[in-house]
Amino acid sequence: MRTGLLVTLVAIVVVAILAVYLATQPPTQPQPTTSPTTTSTPPATTSPTSPPTSPTTFPPTPSPSTTQSPSPTSTSTSPPTQPAPTCDKLVVLTRHPTDILDATRDLFLKSDVAKKYGIKDVVFRPLAAAQWRPLIERGEADAAWGGGPTLFDSLYKDGLLLPLEGDEVKAAIAQIPKTVAGMPMMRVGPDGKVYWVAWAISSFGITINTKVLRTAGVPEPKTWTDLASLEYGKAILKGMPVTGLAQLTKSTSNTRIAEIILQAYGWDQGWVVITLTAANGKVYGGSEAVRDAVIAGEIGAGWTIDFYGYTAQLQNPDTKYVIPPDTSVNGDPIAVVKNTKCRAAAEAFVAWVITEGQVVVFDPKINRMPVNPNAFNTPQGKQRPDLKSVYDQLFQLKTIEFNDTLALAVENVVMYYFDAAITDNIDILQQTWLKLVKALNDGKIDRTKAEALAQRLGEPVTFVDPDTGQSVKLTMEYAMRINDRIGTDSTYRDKVYAAWRDAARKKYQEVASQIP
Repeated sequence: MRTGLLVTLVAIVVVAILAVYLATQPPTQPQPTTSPTTTSTPPATTSPTSPPTSPTTFPPTPSPSTTQSPSPTSTSTSPPTQPAPTCDKLVVLTRHPTDILDATRDLFLKSDVAKKYGIKDVVFRPLAAAQWRPLIERGEADAAWGGGPTLFDSLYKDGLLLPLEGDEVKAAIAQIPKTVAGMPMMRVGPDGKVYWVAWAISSFGITINTKVLRTAGVPEPKTWTDLASLEYGKAILKGMPVTGLAQLTKSTSNTRIAEIILQAYGWDQGWVVITLTAANGKVYGGSEAVRDAVIAGEIGAGWTIDFYGYTAQLQNPDTKYVIPPDTSVNGDPIAVVKNTKCRAAAEAFVAWVITEGQVVVFDPKINRMPVNPNAFNTPQGKQRPDLKSVYDQLFQLKTIEFNDTLALAVENVVMYYFDAAITDNIDILQQTWLKLVKALNDGKIDRTKAEALAQRLGEPVTFVDPDTGQSVKLTMEYAMRINDRIGTDSTYRDKVYAAWRDAARKKYQEVASQIP
């Protein structure tokens, strides 16, 4: 019995020792299994004219860049992307009217893009172009939107725009045609990077009120020169100024029209056309005021950008938008500005505006021409065959070969000379023009003499150069020499401005003295 008990005790001890030993050993590691590598197969890049895969959304187009997060359509097994950097507010400098801004804010803040980047508000600052630079330099803005390519090329030239480099914005840019009617829809730098991209296509023309023109007894205009004609001057005799344009320092679109005219007809003759157009009508404080005057029947024809014409047509059936053959087409830019603290969110906003946000243009109160052809495949776009027809025609349009570089090289002079010679002297200019038209109508002078005096009335002034004290004519070459100084040296600008104003008034008085 003792032997059996001893054996039992020994067995218990052995089992206990074995249990302790096994408990102190590390657990067995499972053998690793190798998952098959999944090959990423991105969708085909959307061409500028191909429709989106959905009637209401613009799918992302994969970027060739390998330094950014993969496209949402990628099936790669790479680690998940980090959350998008959030930015609760974007500040956007703009030249757009409130109807575009309000519609954009409402739609964008409901979008998945706004949610992804944590954007709770978009603050639009509709300021004059001259006020943009200090805000950008102080880092008080994130993006710039609207105002025309000349303004944006000026910002680009001064290093105030950032390249659009993120995958999302590159994918969006890939859907935009590079040119329309021969004009660029994006600014590509020497480094191959895009610094601004068009969000809408703009043409420049004349919005007319056919009823007013009939009452005034003048024909509908076909070219810019019609607005500056002695024929249109006959309406002045009836007390009906029929033309309208805006102060150039207060309208980027009218500044572009002036630059188009100067390039289409040459510097000297272009100023004749611009000056006599003002003589035949009224100068307004902005381009919206010009449009509204046409709609209200206050004037019969005014310089406008295309969408003002489309809006006028919807509001008054007597109005019509006319595109002269001697005009130009451009893309209205959007960009991300230097010193933004929300670069990723700002790029996402740009990408949204040129893709999903394109439907904003179809609002009857806005009536812009989208730049992205995919916009016409949305439910809203399918309801605007009128705009689609014009969009298709734009690619066949033959316009002047507008030179943005040249426009930028004289822009400051063009804006300030207009105010000095025309706006500040509109009273004496129109009095002289009325006297000239009346003399022709009464047979006191013949048409040859009238045309010669009209030419003299409109040509650029000869004035006293404030630096040299010598008389000099305002030629295009002279304008190019002083243009940058006009923009940066306010003391010099004031002196030249005063010299232009005084010389123009003296010229108008001299012409008036030659009219019987």
